[in-house]
Amino acid sequence: MRFVLLVAGLVLAALNLRPALAGISPLLDEIMTDVGLSPAGGGAITTVMVVCLGVCGVATPVLARRLGVDRTLLFGLLLLAAGVIVRSLDGPVLLYGGAAVAGTAIAIMNVVMPGVVKHHFPDRVGLFTSVYVSALVIGAAIASGLAIPMERWTGLDWRGVSALAAVPALLGALLWLPQTLRRRPDPQVATRPFRAILRNRTTWYITAFMGVQSLTFYVTLAWLPTIFLESGVTPEHAGYLLSLSALAQVVGTFGAPMHAGGRASQVPHVLGATALTATGYLGVLLAPTTLPWLWMIVLGIGQGATLALALLIITNRGSDPTSVTALSAVAQSVGYVLAAIGPVLVGALRESSGAWTVPLLTGLVFCGVQAVVGWLAARA
Repeated sequence: MRFVLLVAGLVLAALNLRPALAGISPLLDEIMTDVGLSPAGGGAITTVMVVCLGVCGVATPVLARRLGVDRTLLFGLLLLAAGVIVRSLDGPVLLYGGAAVAGTAIAIMNVVMPGVVKHHFPDRVGLFTSVYVSALVIGAAIASGLAIPMERWTGLDWRGVSALAAVPALLGALLWLPQTLRRRPDPQVATRPFRAILRNRTTWYITAFMGVQSLTFYVTLAWLPTIFLESGVTPEHAGYLLSLSALAQVVGTFGAPMHAGGRASQVPHVLGATALTATGYLGVLLAPTTLPWLWMIVLGIGQGATLALALLIITNRGSDPTSVTALSAVAQSVGYVLAAIGPVLVGALRESSGAWTVPLLTGLVFCGVQAVVGWLAARA
């Protein structure tokens, strides 16, 4: 029973890692109209959250050293619930401020999750990396697919619908609470591993891969519904297409770590996943309304696999929860700061060029960079 509760708590915590981000994207046009934001300002909502994913993630080892990894995860879930509620209140200050709080919470949970997996499942890292990353993308799929229908079903506007993301966060905190009450050895995350990690060249390859694959992901998360809307797709259909992409990610997130986890090198998996991501970008660029479901499936499998491989590489390269959490903090903090450039850059390129051609070509260039740094990070 304890093991079932542990796994259920891990899965529900992971389900909360993306809805606060993914649920905003289908509502972005409505938010921009209501608050009076430009396309760059609308992209900045996602950018604020992703910047916090980077800047605030570095504090997670300090929290883990004081609280332990289990209590740190609980704190992140409670902070997330507070952030999404504040974000739904009136005015741009609270919109961006709440987004920053929610982004900080996700940063804490992002960084500590590999350490949690290493702590509770040291002999089954590949399996439970697959489990929690798959739950992560399922959470994103549910949030993006239900955002517009929830407005219709509940009669709420974008504020009420976005605030509903607090409910699963609070449920996750309740389910994870028993793990924080048990007295058992908990890894104490020290600052000492940082010195060795920062001097290791592989750390920076992993960080670059984490950052660029996150950039290509958050660009599509922020702007795909808008791209489809401007191509003539209905708002509800655009949300479903983004949800389909997120559901397709489950294939990549579950399959890639299971297949690559026991291997010394993950280079073939990284290159294959990046090629799928680039193909999805190319399909959206050349024929957004011709077989859009196919482009979303290809894109989703590629992005899901690259995310899971990045987290698997982080978890495998650390010998214990202390090292894993330290490496996770470096790779995800710096990586997400890099990723934060994507949504606002694409919004600015769309605003200046008047079309989506230049932004999507820029995304393809980043896919090429992802292939290079991924090859360096995934070598044996």
